[in-house]
This record gives sequence, C-alpha cells and structure tokens, in this order.
Amino acid sequence: MLPPDSGDEWLGLTDAALPIGAIYDWCVRPDCGAVVLFSGTVRDHAADADGVERQDVQYLEYEAYDEMVVPKLAEIAAETRARWPEVGRIAMIHRVGRLELGESSVVCAVSAPHRPQSFEAARFTIDALKVAVPVWKREVWPDGSDWGTNAADLVDVADVSVSASSEVDT
Repeated sequence: MLPPDSGDEWLGLTDAALPIGAIYDWCVRPDCGAVVLFSGTVRDHAADADGVERQDVQYLEYEAYDEMVVPKLAEIAAETRARWPEVGRIAMIHRVGRLELGESSVVCAVSAPHRPQSFEAARFTIDALKVAVPVWKREVWPDGSDWGTNAADLVDVADVSVSASSEVDT
C-alpha cells in the first residue's frame, strides 16, 4: 500500500501488512510540528460473548464491507478537518483477513502545527473509525470463535463525541 500521489489524506483497506513507518513519514510536513500515530495491534486477550475475559486469543479475522470503508474514512477525515481546521495530513488504514498476535490491524495518524490538536484529532479518527466504519473482527480461541464484543450498529460520524474514546475498546 503506497501513499497517495497528491492530497493530504491517505485512506485505505488492505490485506497486507500496514506500512507504519511510511505512514508516519508521509504525515510529516514542514508546517506541522506534531504527528500522532495510533496503531491498534492484535492482543492475546478479549472478553467472550458472555463477558468472560479470555487470555487465549489465538488470532483475529477482520471482514469489511469493502465498498463502504473508504467513503466512511473520507467522512471521518472531513469531520476531523471541520473540528480541527489546522490539521495537516490524515492517514487511516485498516487491515482485513487473518492477523496474528502483535500485528497491526489499524493505523490512524494525524499531523498538525501543535500537539494538542494532533492528539485530539488522532483520537477522534480512531474513535470514529471504530464506531462508524463497517469493519468487523472475529476473535479466535483454541475452542472456537466469536465476533468482537464491542460489535454494534454503526453510528453517524458527526455523532461521534471526542469523549467517546473512554467508551471505545481500541
């Protein structure tokens, strides 16, 4: 997955490993003194459908409504720019397919002239992505699998609050 030839948004869905270093490098601009990059990685524990914390996650499988992912990411980028107009570059890329423990499943990065805007905007992008983009994860254990426990109906991007991050499992 390569950065765009022009513009300030790198949005995508891929089954390949995420180019974290390239995303960071692409976000750097001379007029932006801050880049915040969030990488969500596959962990070895999760709550099952009964709410029981399981320590034996083997891997994750991600599925997506492919045709809707980039348009939804574009909505998030537009809302991010509306809320933080000084933002420079925005990158949001999600993986699909089977991911092993420790692999990055999603990367959101934002550059801005100053760190407060970069942190706030980056947090908004991942929070909005988690609740507004049609990507679903299946957690796989040695004795079965189930959809991620935070799977829910998708919400409108404009309705995502900045404080929603405390309620969202990243």
